[in-house]
Amino acid sequence: MSGKADPRPAGEGTTSRARLDRGRGALGPALELVHTGRAPTRAVLTAELGVTRATAGAVAAELEALGLIRVDARPGAAAGSQGRPSHRLTVDEDGPVVLAAQVHADGFRAALVGLGGRIVATTPSCEAVDADPAKVLGAAVEAGADLLRRTGRRCVGAGLAVPSAVTAPEGLALNPLHLAWPVGAPVREIFAERVRAARLDGPAFAANDVNAAALAEHRHGAGRGARDLLCVATGHRGVGGALVLDGRLHTGSSGLALEVGHLTVNPEGRPCHCGSRGCLDVEADPLALLTTAGREPGPEGSLLQQANELIRDEYADPVVRTAAEALIDRLGLGLAGLVNILNPDRIILGGLHRTLLDTDPERLRAVVTDRSLWGHSGGVPILACSLDHNSLVGAAELAWQPVLDDPLAALSGG
Repeated sequence: MSGKADPRPAGEGTTSRARLDRGRGALGPALELVHTGRAPTRAVLTAELGVTRATAGAVAAELEALGLIRVDARPGAAAGSQGRPSHRLTVDEDGPVVLAAQVHADGFRAALVGLGGRIVATTPSCEAVDADPAKVLGAAVEAGADLLRRTGRRCVGAGLAVPSAVTAPEGLALNPLHLAWPVGAPVREIFAERVRAARLDGPAFAANDVNAAALAEHRHGAGRGARDLLCVATGHRGVGGALVLDGRLHTGSSGLALEVGHLTVNPEGRPCHCGSRGCLDVEADPLALLTTAGREPGPEGSLLQQANELIRDEYADPVVRTAAEALIDRLGLGLAGLVNILNPDRIILGGLHRTLLDTDPERLRAVVTDRSLWGHSGGVPILACSLDHNSLVGAAELAWQPVLDDPLAALSGG
């Protein structure tokens, strides 16, 4: 697979090459298993791939030669275990990275992310977003390119997360309302142009920020092991949702599935920009909490930060507690409706919703149980998202996907 000359005798080399050829199709699945932590040893990799030890060894060696993983040269076994010790497999911490960028209503951030969902380097959050998406995305890419220059890492792709529904495959941001960007802004095309202009290698991708977060949490965080995972999160403004079905992100026919922010949870509630009233988008986001608690948003910190700090620092205030409970009830009503429709085996919550869950988990779970058919039949686990910067990590997952699909072709043109 590597194309290097084989110094072994002809017969032995032929056998080895045949083994490697058979194993090439397993390179991607093997890398994904190590990437997601599901194959910590070569023995587990062998079992998961359903191949011989020799083929698994050849596959692991090739991934190591590509600079993607490391194979422990001295196999070991846990205390008390039986059988042959197995070589440990880890992602190569000095290997290639992808550039990830996230834009939200209160700023943007760029990062370099390696395999395993590990953030290698990140920029401080910029707290201003221009109304011209080209300026914002150009600044984010330049910040990421500066990180690459300073770290000397190899870049193999770039991913972008934005707070808008993003069409597939065109990459148009259809509702970037809280960014003041034009409706239908071609964010993937703009991002890709800026990546090429910065002379960075690899393809560029764009997706909705909650879709990205769900993908990251499913592979590396609180959603790992779930088959049908529902993710709901506030972001800095509005409410988004995403669904992973049978291990794959469900985006619908054109990338626009799971616009959960426009579920009605308070028919007499606030007007929503979609034309309805009382949508989850305006009834359970950070601005809704501040407004319900009678607090004016301040100039310091993002709305999400202000809302989280209000709950953390002033929850003993009856007005704040009542406001938080009102948001929990609205969120629970929305989740119950989604449970009835989707029947997920796990729900994870991010942003302000994670804070609300941490603050009063029993209240939220009780609302979901009482108002959903499947909740009555056994309940659905509701967990907090566990990754820091999960939308950034998810944006990186978009860029890692071609490498996971075919590592050899993605990294060496093979």
